[in-house]
Amino acid sequence: MLALPHLASGKVREIYEVDADHLLFVATDRISAYDVILNQPIPDKGRVLTGLSLHFFDLLDTPNHFVSTDLRGVEPLTEEQRAELAGRAMLVRRARVVPVECVVRGYLYGSSWAEYQKGGGPTTEHLPPGLQLADELPEPIFTPATKAESGHDENLTEAEARRILGDDLYEELRSRSLHIYRQAADYAAARGVILADTKFEFGFVDDELLLIDEVLTPDSSRYWPADEWRPGHPVPSFDKQYVRDWLDSTGWDRTPPPPDLPPEVIEGTRRRYVEAYERITGRSFDEYLAEAR
Repeated sequence: MLALPHLASGKVREIYEVDADHLLFVATDRISAYDVILNQPIPDKGRVLTGLSLHFFDLLDTPNHFVSTDLRGVEPLTEEQRAELAGRAMLVRRARVVPVECVVRGYLYGSSWAEYQKGGGPTTEHLPPGLQLADELPEPIFTPATKAESGHDENLTEAEARRILGDDLYEELRSRSLHIYRQAADYAAARGVILADTKFEFGFVDDELLLIDEVLTPDSSRYWPADEWRPGHPVPSFDKQYVRDWLDSTGWDRTPPPPDLPPEVIEGTRRRYVEAYERITGRSFDEYLAEAR
């Protein structure tokens, strides 16, 4: 723990208070599966998440909460702590978080496919019949979800989301989320990567609506190699699906304690996260690490 007021721990992030207007977001190397934090971290995972968030905060044309990665003015951090945080920490503006996850889907997969197979649900209420697994949707769809403190987020119908947010904020979040998705999907496609779906968080600083938290990382987004996409079939992704597949092979019942990850699964997972960074940004991950330090 740092010698700063500790506000929250997520599955991956630690959040600290710097002052009344700023927070320190620290992305750890923790990894979870089926809502259980696993025993072994994935080396450099937090730096991949932070590096991709920084890349997209810079690329996207939407206001966000990012301030700096320069922690020299953050007291009482020591030089040793600053070195350890390099590449995995962001100084951000403190925001009032909108209580809804803004999910955008361009392809039918995950929980949306499960709903569709059962005859429909909140995320599939406007989809045509006859689609198959991993199909590209006619248009990207905005499918907000609750923000769960623990366990799974729950998909909301449009009517439910409008009741929580109000019509004006719902329309603003929908418009911004779809715009960001399209911009990021086009960017990824030019690099041979499909952005199948993603989720955003927004918050208010005074009256300004900002994009917050992480953005377009392998933890918040489903990225596929374009040359391996086949509608009607599962698609490999640049995320922790590799870990989930190994866990499923062990017969684990998805309740704590989880089995220990073997070294080859840890390294294989790290390799996939690093590949996601390099393919999407077009930069060497080693270069990012060198610059961060």
